[in-house]
Amino acid sequence: MSIERKEVEALIRIFDRSDWHELRLETDGLKLVLSKDADAAVPGGAPAWTAVAPAGGASPQPAAQRDNAAANDGMVPITAPNLGTFYRAPKPGAAPYVEVGQSITEATEVCLIEVMKLFTPVRAGISGRIVAACVDDGEMVEFGAPLFLVEPEAGPAETA
Repeated sequence: MSIERKEVEALIRIFDRSDWHELRLETDGLKLVLSKDADAAVPGGAPAWTAVAPAGGASPQPAAQRDNAAANDGMVPITAPNLGTFYRAPKPGAAPYVEVGQSITEATEVCLIEVMKLFTPVRAGISGRIVAACVDDGEMVEFGAPLFLVEPEAGPAETA
């Protein structure tokens, strides 16, 4: 028995809405561990995927995301507002909302996140220049995952 991507996404949505703290599923060729504990680990020491924000607050970024942000010193990530599928364009075959190298404003729409046929437009929230796309089109993202890295617009010079 094999499990398909749609079934995994459905499990993630169910877990997201539940009051469960952890879900572990093992089937032929798939081992899935979802945890609301950012420090959880699967056997072998790999970090578990933090699927949702803890109640009442923002989700801490998984270590890989924190390390990625630290490696891009001075860059500001545009992050996913929720779990879902990332789309760079408004429809298949259309031009992407933004390209690497493009200047953006806080109001610039940069992508869509879709979950259960609900499409959430994501606005930049920062002015600057897109320096990297962190996610491939059609890829599943979690809450808080970096979608793009932005070189912030230089502000007015400070005077002493």
